[in-house]
Order: sequence, then C-alpha cells, then structure tokens
Amino acid sequence: MISLRHTALGLALSLAFAGQALAVTTIPFWHSMEGELGKEVDSLAQRFNAANPDYKIVPVYKGNYEQSLSAGIAAFRTGNAPAILQVYEVGTATMMASKAIKPVYQVFSEAGIKFDESQFVPTVAGYYTDSKTGHLLSQPFNSSTPVLYYNKDAFKKAGLDPEQPPKTWQDLAAYTAKLKAAGMKCGYASGWQGWIQIENFSAWHGLPVATKNNGFDGTDAVLEFNKPEQVKHIALLEEMNKKGDFSYFGRKDESTEKFYNGDCAITTASSGSLADIRQYAKFNYGVGMMPYDADVKGAPQNAIIGGASLWVMQGKDKETYTGVAKFLDFLTKPENAAEWHQKTGYLPITTRGLRSDASAGLL
Repeated sequence: MISLRHTALGLALSLAFAGQALAVTTIPFWHSMEGELGKEVDSLAQRFNAANPDYKIVPVYKGNYEQSLSAGIAAFRTGNAPAILQVYEVGTATMMASKAIKPVYQVFSEAGIKFDESQFVPTVAGYYTDSKTGHLLSQPFNSSTPVLYYNKDAFKKAGLDPEQPPKTWQDLAAYTAKLKAAGMKCGYASGWQGWIQIENFSAWHGLPVATKNNGFDGTDAVLEFNKPEQVKHIALLEEMNKKGDFSYFGRKDESTEKFYNGDCAITTASSGSLADIRQYAKFNYGVGMMPYDADVKGAPQNAIIGGASLWVMQGKDKETYTGVAKFLDFLTKPENAAEWHQKTGYLPITTRGLRSDASAGLL
C-alpha cells in the first residue's frame, strides 16, 4: 500500500514538473499583412518560436490597417487585447493618446533586455518617438515609400525604352497615351491616393499639406493643399482620367493587383507591394522613383514614409512582456531585418540592416 502511494505520489510530481517544463507562453500578434507579406510574418514567427521554445508568437491577420486598429482598441476595452498590435502610421497619434499601450522602451527595460534605440534610422524612429521622453513608444517594423512599378514588356510593345521609366509627370502622361494606343487596358493607376497623390506629391515638391508645420506644431492645423502646383497635379490626373489613360480602382492598394495581373502598365504604390508583384507578375517589370513635376523648381525633394510599427498592449503578465521583448529584439537582428526588407520591399529600418544590404551588394 505504501509502495503504491509512493508510486502515485512520484507520478503526480513527475507530471507536475513535466507540465512546468512544457509550459509555453503564448503571445498573440495581430497584424494586417496579407498575401506574400503575411507569409513572411509567419516565417519570422516560426523561426523565433523554433529558437525560443518557452514562447510562441501567434500571428493573426485582422484585416486591413483600419480594421485591425479598430479591432485592437475594441479588444483592449473588453480585456482581450493581443500582446502585440501592428498599427499603421496614420494611427500613431491615436495609439500615443490612448491608455492601451505599454511603451516599448519600458517593456525592454523591465525584461532586462538591452534596447538600442539609436539603431533605428532616425527618419523612421522619429514617427514613433515620444517628444517628451525622447524614447520610442512603439517599435518600427514595416516602413515604406511610394515607388513606380512598370511593365517592361508593355513598354517594349509600345515603342518605349523598357529601361527608362517615366521620371516626370509630364513623361508619365505621354507614356500612358502610347501604352493605351498599343493595346493596354489601363495605362496608369495609383494606390493610396491620399498618401501618394497628396501627401507625397506635396513633400516631393517641397509643399505643405497643412498649416502649423504640417500639423506637427499643433492639433488645430488646417489642411492646405490648394497651392497652384497641387491644383495643377490633380487637374492632370483628371485630364488623364477623361482620356482613359488614368484608371481609379479604389482608395487603398487595389491598383497593385491590376498591375501584376497585367491590366495596368504603370502603377504608383507602396514599396511594400513588391512581394506580391514579385510573386504574381508573369512579365518583366521594373521599379522607378515616384515622378515629379518638371515645372516645379527644386523637385524632387523628400518622400514621406508609410507603413506601420508594433505596439505592445497593456494588461499582460511579466512573462508575456519578456517574450514580447525577446521577439522584438529578434526582429532587429541584422539578418532578420535585412531578410524582411529584401523579401518584402519595405525599407531597411535599422542601420545594421542597411549595412547588411550594403555588404550583399544591394545598395
């Protein structure tokens, strides 16, 4: 009887210790990366999980940027927020003002993991830095810039040089007319019109889009993109649309699919669209800079980045936050940051990632 009790006790203790040894901290990561981008997110999570068996990053696609932001805030209010939430740059002010987040620099500090904030490219880090403390509130992840994609095969058929994408908007208007004449259904389409045709067109030409230093000097700023250059640009797009040379497919990135399906010869879209274009385009394509207006002195200047960062949500336990810090640190490793950039088309966000690209002959 005693022997049986000892055996039972030993078995119970063994199971208890085994349960502790097998305990894994699950870390939900809500994001908006679909298609090939979603596959890359899954790949990053799988590699981290394999190297860190005590933690399990669980990526969950929650719809587009607007949908995932709304879902994340709603989940926080009901006590069911994910540990990590990807939020696009438009939602940065909302996240900063909310009480739903735990600043990323605090997460690293409490986990005892060194967080080198200086490793991030300054123009990227500035978007997510608290002006009062000088520390990052979220970790930059997928930063993008607008670029021009063009169908080299269609260019060749239209008698255009396939190695010379349009440099100016005047060039683009002339090219699209030739492309349509050569049989293309759509000469030109654009994704993210507000970001590309207003914000970035303005920055590219040294023009403001709002008062108060584009809103950085006060929340009472007023939109102001009615300068002659901006009005002229929108008028050009309208004229091209009337001729059938410019097609509108939606406010977001709908034009990317029209491009890689071969319907549109040219599109301006996020650099992050490269992953899907690389996967699905069945023709030779090229990537060029966003066009500029040849009549505007000093153009082109600088573009405005887009994309998103990773925010850590409030209300989690210490072990979850430790796992979050380890995962975010994993993402900044040169080999991981460079691979993410090279496979997706998003910009390098760390100086070490830039150096990795340079050593690989990609810069």
